[in-house]
Amino acid sequence: MPAASERGSLPYVVPASERTAEGLSRLVLEHPNIRFISLLAVDLGGNETDERIPAPRSAREAHELLTGGVQTDGSSVALPGIATLNNAKVDLFADAAARWYVDYNDDNLDEETGLPVGTVMIPAFLRHETRWVDSRSVLRRAEEYIGARMAELLAANPRVARSLGIRPNQIERVTLTAATELEFWVRTPGSRVEVERLAVSQALQEQYWKPTKGDVRTGLENSLDLLGRYGLEPEMGHKEVGGVGARVSGGGADVMEQIEIDWRFSTALQAADNELLARTMIDRAFAALGLEVTFQAKPIEGVAGNGEHTHVGMAVRLRDGSVKNLFAPARMEQDFLSEIGWGAIMGLLKHWEATGALVTCSTDAFNRLKPGFEAPVCIVTSLGHDVTLPSRNRSVLAGLVRDIENPLATRFEVRAPNPHTNSYLAIAGIYLSMLDGIEAALAGGRSTKELESECSKGAGDAATYLRIDRQYRSEDDVFEHFTQEERDRLFGRPPATVAETLDNLAAYPDRDRLFCDSGVFTPAIIQSYRDAMLAKWRLELSQRIIPTNVEIVRECRRLHAEDADGADDRAWDAVQDLRLELMKDTASGRSLFSRIRDAITEGDDSMTSMLQLEMNRKMTELQDHYRAYTSNLLDLPAAEALQLAGESRRMLPAGLTASP
Repeated sequence: MPAASERGSLPYVVPASERTAEGLSRLVLEHPNIRFISLLAVDLGGNETDERIPAPRSAREAHELLTGGVQTDGSSVALPGIATLNNAKVDLFADAAARWYVDYNDDNLDEETGLPVGTVMIPAFLRHETRWVDSRSVLRRAEEYIGARMAELLAANPRVARSLGIRPNQIERVTLTAATELEFWVRTPGSRVEVERLAVSQALQEQYWKPTKGDVRTGLENSLDLLGRYGLEPEMGHKEVGGVGARVSGGGADVMEQIEIDWRFSTALQAADNELLARTMIDRAFAALGLEVTFQAKPIEGVAGNGEHTHVGMAVRLRDGSVKNLFAPARMEQDFLSEIGWGAIMGLLKHWEATGALVTCSTDAFNRLKPGFEAPVCIVTSLGHDVTLPSRNRSVLAGLVRDIENPLATRFEVRAPNPHTNSYLAIAGIYLSMLDGIEAALAGGRSTKELESECSKGAGDAATYLRIDRQYRSEDDVFEHFTQEERDRLFGRPPATVAETLDNLAAYPDRDRLFCDSGVFTPAIIQSYRDAMLAKWRLELSQRIIPTNVEIVRECRRLHAEDADGADDRAWDAVQDLRLELMKDTASGRSLFSRIRDAITEGDDSMTSMLQLEMNRKMTELQDHYRAYTSNLLDLPAAEALQLAGESRRMLPAGLTASP
């Protein structure tokens, strides 16, 4: 390994002034250990490209590379219906406005310098024929369109602008600001997940904000250090509500802890880029210590999942250098929000049926969104009990974050995203929904109090913009205060599968006006996204989830003796009936697993979705019955009973948890 002094002299971020052909050429000539570049685009499935190319050694080579585009095969990216088999040419174009950084491979040392080999990582866009078709380009278009449209709205509404201290003719730019909070589980490779112990620790909040120790502490500190080197300006890292302390096992000290790391706001596109970089660097920091990291939304059934709460704001920079928060009211002590802020939250809530499909679109993601785990399943907001008493209601979809002493901190925390949400598409959809509400709020010329009244209305109350039959605000814990039937009636029944949420997107009446009329999305991009997500859902269901459930069914075995008490027979019969229903084809009918495979083969997504939910319920019943069965056996070794009952199991791959 190179000495610390040598490592400290390595460049990590390419300065903005050097993100040119000449600058790239200088960088690799001055640092011969930097031997490659990689163009990082993100397809509509949220997958990153890594087109690794030997670094150019002259400005001419660099210019050709950065301006001419680099061809890639359309079959290697998720662009269904766009990059087809007979028209698969897709080109990568470097984004000079993004942050470029240098990634170092500590396992590959340059022979000449002894330093780790470096690769200049350059965010990029994908172009098919004449169209930009990747996720990053969607968010770039959203930033450009919404920024320009907001400047127009401020000019057309001088009263609102003046109340916020804004002179429209002095606007330099309108900026969409965003940041994410990244949660993840850390564990010792191969360790078992003791679900009951984790669940009890979570309920008692024994781990929340407790000091980290040992390798977890080192991994957290190294992660924060790495993110700082790459310009993310980390704010904090801490234990989350989940996790248990390390304990000694036969193989050493087993670790199972949940961590959260936050970093500062950026522009919307840079924030999404930061998230990809953060996941890579965090995984690398813990892997160097022999620990595994998972960013799955719900890696462990029965325990809190991993969220990625996304904070969104909107600001204006004036030519005199001052910055104004467009969501903050003119008088922080009198109003929760400005007219623009009220419009933003109402637009987000009104259009969540469509926007949510860009946020939550995998089985793993839906496994996380369940009542009882602070899961934001209801289309409802919380603003605070009083303007002087901010509230952080963790049961709502989107909450207001404000500091009465700091108007610039006013923003919304959208709680539905998870670490594998395609943040580029999700953030674009969130802001387009907000823009629709802002336009409606300003067009009506209503005051902040009038807008607050509509946002706070009850179901059935009159409304100018929001749906009359819905309620959109609650300062109560919606899971404790309302029954399931009441939540569905007041806030709408949430989708439970990938097919259901994509049906919402396809059938949403305002979809094209909301997303496509601006040119941010196109009908082809939305259709391609829908096709990509459906194909992924079907494949995971048939090739990962069902095979894993087959293993669980087979592990449920009869363990009691023939002459045991009749209660054991009855308990086992309940288990066996479920095993047969789930897995065994007979002369009289097909098993549930087989029926799901049949529906997938026939292309019947509605039936597949319905059967998937039935399978989830039956798998939960099976594990509950088997747990009760094994718990009543006197002669079964405790460790074996615990494992077979499903209370100690491996952390499963994404989407493989048993319940919806």
